[in-house]
Amino acid sequence: MAYWEWGDAANPRVLVCVHGLTRQGRDFDVLARAMCDEYRVICPDVPGRGRSDWLADPAGYAVPAYVSNMVTLVARLGVDSIDWVGTSMGGLIGMGLASLPNTPVRKLVLNDIGPAIDYEGLARIGTYVGKPAHWASEQEAAAALWAISQGFGPHSDEQWLALTRPQLKPDGDGFKPHYDPAIGLAFQGMTPEMAKAGEAMLWAAYDAIACPTLLTRGAQSDLLSATTAQAMTRRGPRARLVEFEGVGHAPTLVQPDQVKAVRDFLLSP
Repeated sequence: MAYWEWGDAANPRVLVCVHGLTRQGRDFDVLARAMCDEYRVICPDVPGRGRSDWLADPAGYAVPAYVSNMVTLVARLGVDSIDWVGTSMGGLIGMGLASLPNTPVRKLVLNDIGPAIDYEGLARIGTYVGKPAHWASEQEAAAALWAISQGFGPHSDEQWLALTRPQLKPDGDGFKPHYDPAIGLAFQGMTPEMAKAGEAMLWAAYDAIACPTLLTRGAQSDLLSATTAQAMTRRGPRARLVEFEGVGHAPTLVQPDQVKAVRDFLLSP
């Protein structure tokens, strides 16, 4: 598992930032720059994405296995505690890690994810994840990725290209997505009933979390409903909720107001 590192490697204060399903650790470049004076910032490429290896058995592309991966990563970092920022899938991994007995997670940021995941949002993601794609140029790739990423909210051309470039892997005379297509196998045959099946376990994990928790939500999110977000403020760690207007699933934590919300929470007493 590859990871990107920012700040002083000797700093015992560590922030781990974990990306969404089809993304990679460079999504957090802006946030890492904003935090690296106070933290050693670690941004892994979850297995199957970015510069990390692909798994021989696609069954390993599942949250419990990712939690195990992150336990190993924390052990490698050699620290007693970490703070965690997780976007979408990265938030589910963070929930799993933070719910463990003697968890190393000191503070938790869940970015547009919760125990109840709306099926409509999963179905939308399932329409593109793992599907073959080839683009002739960075600009063509950026346009194609933007077409499926409207929920990220407004970005300048420069911001979007910065988010796009690490998503691309050279492919002959062009580019392809920088992840293993097999990560999409779990979405094949997904039904509303299946989406509901794991909800009780996820709520049990959430209710076991004791650390201070911030929940950031795109106000127009199709994955995390307003009802679920409000329930998360009343259950378990009773998350503090911050919503961003004009954004769906999921805030990229690139815009200044989003960075400020996360920074203020992490640096608060």
